[in-house]
Amino acid sequence: MPLSERARIEVYLPDLPRAAYQDLLAAFEQEFSYAFGGCSTVRGLEGNYLSQAGTIIRDRVNLLYTDTPFGFQEHRAALDRYADELRHAAAEALEEEAILIVMLSIYHAE
Repeated sequence: MPLSERARIEVYLPDLPRAAYQDLLAAFEQEFSYAFGGCSTVRGLEGNYLSQAGTIIRDRVNLLYTDTPFGFQEHRAALDRYADELRHAAAEALEEEAILIVMLSIYHAE
């Protein structure tokens, strides 16, 4: 069975009950569904991060991910720009130190 390379986009958003967080998650879900045909959301993950003040903070996050039809290496520049746009949208919508956006190469069985 041949494998085909795809670029996966993952966005880790804080899981807070405030409208801005829920609205951004819904907006990203809609964006990924229209742009790439669908997405998955894993809600309520627990993790830790080191704040800028040097304190370890326990945090709940939602993971939103989608697989694009694009190969990672051959479309790297466009994927970089798209990640920057996602990061900018998150920064505008939320008051967070950082939002983690990950792009990685995965392989689908055809």
